[in-house]
Amino acid sequence: MFGSIYIGLSGLNAYSQGLKTVSNNVSNLNSAGFKASDISFSDIYGGGSAGGLNYGAGYRAQGHGVSFDDVTINFSQGELRQTGRDLDLAIDGGGFLTLIDGDRTYYARTGSFVIDEDGHVVLAGTDLRLAVLDSGGRPVGLNIDTARTSPPEQTTKIVFSDNLSSTATTHTISDLKLFDEGGGEHLWTIALTREETVPNQWTVQVTDGDGDEIGSQTLNFVGGLPDIANTTLTFEDSDSGLSVAFDFSGITSFSSGTVSTLRASQVDGHGTGTITTLTVNEQGQFEIAYSNEETRELGAIALADFRDPQKLQQRSNGLFAHSGFGQVQYLSAQDSRVGSILSGRLEASNVDLGAQFGDLILIQRGFQASSQIISVNNDMIQQLFGIRGQG
Repeated sequence: MFGSIYIGLSGLNAYSQGLKTVSNNVSNLNSAGFKASDISFSDIYGGGSAGGLNYGAGYRAQGHGVSFDDVTINFSQGELRQTGRDLDLAIDGGGFLTLIDGDRTYYARTGSFVIDEDGHVVLAGTDLRLAVLDSGGRPVGLNIDTARTSPPEQTTKIVFSDNLSSTATTHTISDLKLFDEGGGEHLWTIALTREETVPNQWTVQVTDGDGDEIGSQTLNFVGGLPDIANTTLTFEDSDSGLSVAFDFSGITSFSSGTVSTLRASQVDGHGTGTITTLTVNEQGQFEIAYSNEETRELGAIALADFRDPQKLQQRSNGLFAHSGFGQVQYLSAQDSRVGSILSGRLEASNVDLGAQFGDLILIQRGFQASSQIISVNNDMIQQLFGIRGQG
């Protein structure tokens, strides 16, 4: 009889633990990156005795109550919500972002990142640095200090494309922007002219932004295509130090009225650039865009893939810790095992409120039934004690 009280107490204890887990799930309904814990209970069965009370053995063994199992983390995908902020990152797949602080490593499914005063990309409100893969495939903290500026690059080549009308006599490309080795900007104007009596020979004249002539050369065509002997013309400007090759190999010269479509389709070189955006591109590379329209990749974001995700331990702020050795592999987003990284999004909590309320009702009923066991046992014991008085 006394053993039944302990069985009832096991129910009270187990369902109290279950209530605590469900409460934590429900309270984190709106916590970004939170993963709900699933609850389960197990029977306790076998022989033994305690306090002089025999619970039976062998085929007569009776149940000893219920226990609350270790919680399992539900790693199902949460809703991916757009935020419009480039350094809000989420994973569409099974991987985890890798975060480093000294010799400690944590993992997260999502997070809002900022640049600290030392140039590290850190999880907001912490010192945890977002990791990228080094040349050996190991995760290392990401720092942008050496990439805050895009150095200038001198213009050395201009590539032309489309058609220079064979029936036209003039065509001008104005204010073509070029850069010297120091990032200085120069505007060139390119004028192409020909004599009406000489259909396949054009004069290419280049002038600077002040109208001073830089140079003049001849461009010949054979059968509507540039003469192989002079598809490239080089112009040099001693004042700016520029030496630029004009590549006409991709153009044509066929009749199209008096309108030409000739254009400078590619001009290399650029000025000094400052950071305009920081993001993670579709390949999972951390990418910086600069004001000079250049971009730079600083490495692939390190995504962790775990052999057994249930070995992870949850920490505050949507973080996970892992103590297992050799059970984690670091990959880039180009590996299908870890999924893709989405910039400008955060993963919402995966708590299913309906399922939690269902568990809550079952826990309440279980607790209520267990308390009834104790209450009935108490009444029976009181009745037993009362037998002496009746004699």
